[in-house]
Parts: sequence; structure tokens; C-alpha cells
Amino acid sequence: MVEVVVYGIENCDQVRRARAWLRARCIEHRFHDLRSDGLDARRLSLWLGRVPWDSLLNRRGLAWRRLDARRRAAVTDQVSATELMLEEPLLVKRPVLQTPDQIVVGFSEALYAGLFG
Repeated sequence: MVEVVVYGIENCDQVRRARAWLRARCIEHRFHDLRSDGLDARRLSLWLGRVPWDSLLNRRGLAWRRLDARRRAAVTDQVSATELMLEEPLLVKRPVLQTPDQIVVGFSEALYAGLFG
């Protein structure tokens, strides 16, 4: 069996939709709550090896808007984005779906259908 892990937070609508989609199709998965379980440097490095940093950093969410302007302006590359996401895991765009072969950021039914057939 392929391990499927959904990273996100419980109260995120997109995470809820992704998990409901997986459950409706009987796709077993594990949920990792970024708020309570955190995010480690090894995992973030793995993701950033497969997806661009600017697609992983959520610049539209509340956590981003709560940062002061100077802090937001300092995020200019993968190194600065990595430091910030490790410090504030809620800045990661959600959900992140991880399988042994793929990392998918965000949820869309078409995307998930393409992954799981």
C-alpha cells in the first residue's frame, strides 16, 4: 500500500475538501496537522526539491497578512522562504499531499483524479 499523507490544518476548507475527496474514494491517508505537529527542515527540504518555493509559500492567507511589511519584503528566494516557513508552518499553502512519488500543493478534484485514477 502506498502511503498518502495530507499536510494542513483542521479548519482549512481546502484541506477538508481534499480529505473528503480521498475518503469518498476509500483512499487511505494520514493527516499531519501543521499547527499541532509542526514542520521539520528535512520534510520542507524534500518538498522544495520537487516544487518551487513560491508555489509552496502561501501569500494569500491570514498568516502572511499578519506579518509586518518588512518581514514580507525580506522573502525573496528559497532560503528566506524556507526560514520563514520553518518558523511559521501555517505559511505553507494547503493542503500538501505527499506520496512516495509526488508532492502536490493545493487541491482540485481534477488534479487528485489524475493522481489516483
